[in-house]
Amino acid sequence: KEQLPSIVPPLDDDGAGYITAAGSHYGSYVDLSGDQAKDDKDLIKKYRMIAMHPEVDAAVEDIVNEVISGEDDLLELNMDNVKVTDSIKKQIKEEFNNVAAMLDFQNYAHDIFRRYYVDGRIYHHLVVDPKRPQEGIQEIRPIDALKIRKVKEVKKEKDPVTGANIVKTVNEYFIYSEDKSAGMNNYTSGTKNHNAVKISPDAISYVTSGLLDAGRRKVISYLHKALKPINQLRMMEDALVIYRLARAPERRIFYIDVGNLPRGKAEQYLKDIMSRYRNKLVYDANTGDLKNDSKHMSMLEDFWLPRREGGRGTEISTLPGGENLGQIEDILYFQKKLYKALNVPTSRLTPEDQPSGILGRSSEITRDEYKFQKFINRLRRRFSDLFYNVLKKQLILKGIITEEDWDEWKGDLYVDYITDNYFSELKETEMLRERVGMLQQIEPYLGTFYSKEWAQKNILMLTDDDIKTMRDQIDQEKKDGEIPDQDEEPDI
Repeated sequence: KEQLPSIVPPLDDDGAGYITAAGSHYGSYVDLSGDQAKDDKDLIKKYRMIAMHPEVDAAVEDIVNEVISGEDDLLELNMDNVKVTDSIKKQIKEEFNNVAAMLDFQNYAHDIFRRYYVDGRIYHHLVVDPKRPQEGIQEIRPIDALKIRKVKEVKKEKDPVTGANIVKTVNEYFIYSEDKSAGMNNYTSGTKNHNAVKISPDAISYVTSGLLDAGRRKVISYLHKALKPINQLRMMEDALVIYRLARAPERRIFYIDVGNLPRGKAEQYLKDIMSRYRNKLVYDANTGDLKNDSKHMSMLEDFWLPRREGGRGTEISTLPGGENLGQIEDILYFQKKLYKALNVPTSRLTPEDQPSGILGRSSEITRDEYKFQKFINRLRRRFSDLFYNVLKKQLILKGIITEEDWDEWKGDLYVDYITDNYFSELKETEMLRERVGMLQQIEPYLGTFYSKEWAQKNILMLTDDDIKTMRDQIDQEKKDGEIPDQDEEPDI
């Protein structure tokens, strides 16, 4: 397609590595400067590591379970707003089901979305028979995000009038390498390279989180905000364990009077007293026997200190253990901070503190749960690109639609997910109840101070299309006799 003049390349939200060709020719060497590919790999590895932490795993599971709900018929393609014949709709829905079947989404939906959520991106190879492309996609294979990278070659030319660099063409492709540690950092086009393979973008399905770093160069995961809180939580947990091990036991302090003995004899005398009175019984967990292990002394148990002449003589005292071992408010603080970073309501961290049966009372719906449901809806819409990308190529390959048809319909297509989160539904019901109650209060003033149309737009919040649809439906129902016409005389 002919590109309209612009100074920036299109679709700048996929985190692709840019290579700008100087002059009027393409660069022959792809160098992802600043080790950008390596940084992406390190980030993905960090995301996968923190996802195994118990608190992060619990939060991620909450999110995944909200997005992927139910067990049967997890999703379906909604084409109510697409103006095509029923036969075309039926073919498109059949191909959508075929795409879901090739992904084995029914069985692996949880794993697919979790991989997408943790990595912040997901790749699939669309396998097509080159001899029979009209048969469509034959197989969809997942690709590890550590092995593949998207690259854009941008050809710019200087505008003779303004002097600005205008984007002439953009060449996009993927670089695939089996070597996870290298291979994608450098790729030489036009020569054989055993470490990397250049792949057409038509053969790859690529879906990102839509989140970019501050420089808008790298795609980041939804877990990126949790990197700092999880490190702080780990340090606090380790410090708590170390403190408890060091301060938990109550230790004795033995002050032994050594009089005027020289230093060497005083130390020997102290050791004799230790060996004479010290008795350490050790339990062997393998055999179940008790044995005397008094020859070893641990600093966690007793302290033996010499005392010179002039002191108070031999004395035995105790050093109390830690008194605040049960205080974990700082741990809970960082746990809540972690959940906030992951957009999960903190009430889900301690469900025992929440009232039961909350789904039955709309007044108890928290604002955090309502915001959480909106976050889940955004995740679903972004993740739906996986099906849109594959479905588009499948329909065009099989000749069911053209690319122009897809561009015209894609705004009216959307994927319906089965949901079991009723917080949003209860909130909408509560809002509708309040609007109807307000309408009842203002009804005596309709026709005198307020019009019906004003009430429909400002109280019921109906649009012009909604008002027209309601009037048409009411007229049709009156015509069909489903509701009585108030203008007619009642039957006597």
